[in-house]
Amino acid sequence: MEKDLFRGSVEMTAAMIISGTIGWFVLMSGQPVLSVVFWRCAIGAVTLLAVCAALGLLRPDVISRKLFGLAVIGGVAIVLNWVLLFAAYSRASIAIATTVYNVQPFMLVGLGALIFKEKLTATKLFWLGFAFAGMLLIVQAKPGGAYSGSDYMTGIALSLGAAFLYAIASIVAKRLKGTPPHLIALIQVCVGIIMLVPLADFTSLPQSTGQWASIVTIGVVHTGLMYILLYSAIQRLPTHITGSLSFIYPIAAIMVDYITFGHALQPSQLVGSAAILIAAAGTSLGWTFRRSVPADIRA
Repeated sequence: MEKDLFRGSVEMTAAMIISGTIGWFVLMSGQPVLSVVFWRCAIGAVTLLAVCAALGLLRPDVISRKLFGLAVIGGVAIVLNWVLLFAAYSRASIAIATTVYNVQPFMLVGLGALIFKEKLTATKLFWLGFAFAGMLLIVQAKPGGAYSGSDYMTGIALSLGAAFLYAIASIVAKRLKGTPPHLIALIQVCVGIIMLVPLADFTSLPQSTGQWASIVTIGVVHTGLMYILLYSAIQRLPTHITGSLSFIYPIAAIMVDYITFGHALQPSQLVGSAAILIAAAGTSLGWTFRRSVPADIRA
């Protein structure tokens, strides 16, 4: 058990650090967003196909037609999520886009209330308000460096759109319980290939070795390897540890943005980002506020 916890924690940590670096590779590829996502899907599909073949997951009896259809719907949502998030990086910065993207737990709570009639507790509403206050601080902040004006607000909107699409993909994933996750990932990237073939720009392919290296890294490392590490970790770790370690992702993205591009968050952006991440942690990990009742009263 302890061995599984240790290995799962290492895998989850590695997966989140890898996720936190993807923004840098996207910008360094020098490619249009639709092309980057297409190549991510194409190269990721090759990697995941090899993994699924090795695990014996390519048999027709592994997934039913109904579940396959749901996986396709989830694939549409996850691929569009990548498109919007990648487009946000150059407009609002990697740090801000990733932080705003982490409002997805609240969107998931809202969708759960609407679709599954899940109860909205006072605690959930508190964390929602806390995150909204953080969002206001980020939106009203004076953007730093080259991130300014309408482009900055567009980046915020794209990040919110990406978070909403990820929440939809998560809702769909709940219906796919029991389906091998590596196969779901393979279906998703194959859906992305079909969606983006007509839209990707093949007339201006990467010109340098560095650009091709960025594209290949996004496909192999950030898609194939990251999925393998993530799903392996999820199978080994309790939910609360998975939720805790997931916040390495935005922290890593903020650090990468600062180290590679010198983009430091403005004071109000820093406070707003911290508020969103604290609220997201509270929602994901089930933090509650309960007053202790004296023993004589309880009796």
